[in-house]
Amino acid sequence: MAGEKGAGQEKGFKLLGILDVQRTPCARDAILHGAGGSVAAGMLFFLSTSRVRRSFDVGFAGFMLTTLGFWFYCRMNNAKLRVQQRVIQEGIRNKVVYEGTSLDPTNRPRADTPSGPS
Repeated sequence: MAGEKGAGQEKGFKLLGILDVQRTPCARDAILHGAGGSVAAGMLFFLSTSRVRRSFDVGFAGFMLTTLGFWFYCRMNNAKLRVQQRVIQEGIRNKVVYEGTSLDPTNRPRADTPSGPS
């Protein structure tokens, strides 16, 4: 019985004790892209200059810039997607409410049908 209590709650991975990577949208992808960016930036700088300490600094800066850049890009895309979903849901709700009434935009009289004798 005591083991069942802890089985329902999954312990997430916290970065620096504040950012729960599993539950925060875009956090995992941003960190992984940042790690790749840091390796690429550090290695390229080292191969071009052969300065170890400066390469580490460039790699760290590459990590920070890539992580923050991807974080903001991903969060903006998620926010845009949420807005689009809200607009679509509101449209579906309005279609259900107005379906079959005179306010239904799909129930407008067509201009090409004759309205009577000419």
